[in-house]
Amino acid sequence: MAGLLIGIALLWLGRPLYLDRIYYEGPVSNHFDGERFFNPDGDDRTGIPRKFPVSKMVDMALGRPAPGWPANIPVNPTRPPARVDGNAMRVTWIGHATVLVQTQGLNILTDPIWSDVAGPWNLVGPRRVRAPGVRFGDLPKIDLILVSHNHYDHMDLPTLERLWQRDRSLIVTSLGNDTILKGKGVRSVAADWGQAVRIRRGIRVIIEPVHHWGSRWGQDRNRALWSGFTVTLPGGNIFFSGDTGFGDGSWVRGAARHGPFRLAILPIGSYHPREIFGGNHIDPQQAVQVMRTLGAGTGFGVHWGTFRLTDEAADHPPVELAEALRTAGLDAGRFRTTEPGVGWMVP
Repeated sequence: MAGLLIGIALLWLGRPLYLDRIYYEGPVSNHFDGERFFNPDGDDRTGIPRKFPVSKMVDMALGRPAPGWPANIPVNPTRPPARVDGNAMRVTWIGHATVLVQTQGLNILTDPIWSDVAGPWNLVGPRRVRAPGVRFGDLPKIDLILVSHNHYDHMDLPTLERLWQRDRSLIVTSLGNDTILKGKGVRSVAADWGQAVRIRRGIRVIIEPVHHWGSRWGQDRNRALWSGFTVTLPGGNIFFSGDTGFGDGSWVRGAARHGPFRLAILPIGSYHPREIFGGNHIDPQQAVQVMRTLGAGTGFGVHWGTFRLTDEAADHPPVELAEALRTAGLDAGRFRTTEPGVGWMVP
C-alpha cells in the first residue's frame, strides 16, 4: 500500500512532464508570450472554471444522461451530392461544429467529428446523443478541412486520420495544432492569426482571431492557438468561428473587414450557466450580435444538441435563437438551424 501511495504521489508531482506538451515554438507576439498563447483583449475567463462542480465533471466524463439530454435523439442520415458547382452553396450540418459546405466544386468540412465520445482516447468524455447526419461512408471526397482548435470535440484525431487516409484533404489550422496532427501521421498547414492560405485562384483561407483557449491534457493549456476562419469565395465569403466567447468583441470587428459574408457559421450552444461558461462560448443572443456585426447575409447555428457540454437542454439553443431574432427584429430565416443531414441551399 505504501508503494502504491508513493507511486500515485510521484505521478501527481510529475504530471507536467507527461501531460504538458510543447506544440509550438516561435517569436513573442501580441497573443503569444514565448511559451503559451493568450487572448490579447485581457479577458482571461476561459478554461474549465473553478466553480465547475466536480460531480458534474464526473458525470460528463462518464457520459451519464442529464435532464433534457436523452441517451439518443433519432437522426435520419442523408447522402449529399458529390459536388455543387458555381456560385450555388449547399450546407449540411453533420452535428456539433461539423458542417459540410459545398460550392465552386469544392467540398469544405469544419471541425469534423464522427466519434461517439469527445474525450481522451475517445473513451472518457461526453457521449454523442445525435448520430452524424451523414454516415462517414456517404461523405463525398473532402478537399478542405478547417480545424479551429485542439479540444476533443473539435479536433477528433480518429476522424481526421480517416479523412486524411481516404482523401488526402488540405487541412488548415492554427499554430501548434499541426504538431498534434503530425503525431498521427496527418499533414496540415498551420498559420497565425491574420495569415492566409491560398487554396486556388480566388479562394483563400484567412486565419481569424477568436476568443477561446486550447488544451488536450490540462497541463498543455494554450500551447496551441485557437482560431476562426474566413474562406474567400467568388460567390460570397464564409466565416466559421469555431469555438469562441465574445470577449471585448474586437475579434468580430476584425473579421468583419474580410467581408461581406454570404454565410456565418456560428456556435449557439454550450453556454449555460453564463456565470461559468460566458468566457468560453457565445450564447444565441451574442451569436445574433456577431452575425450582425459581421454583416453576414445569413447565419447558421452549430455546436448544439450533439454532445452534452453544459446545462441547457439539447434542443433549447434553437428556441433561444428564435427568441433572440424576434427581439432583434430579424426574420427567422436570417439565422437558421437544421436537423443533422438536412441540406440547405444558402441564398
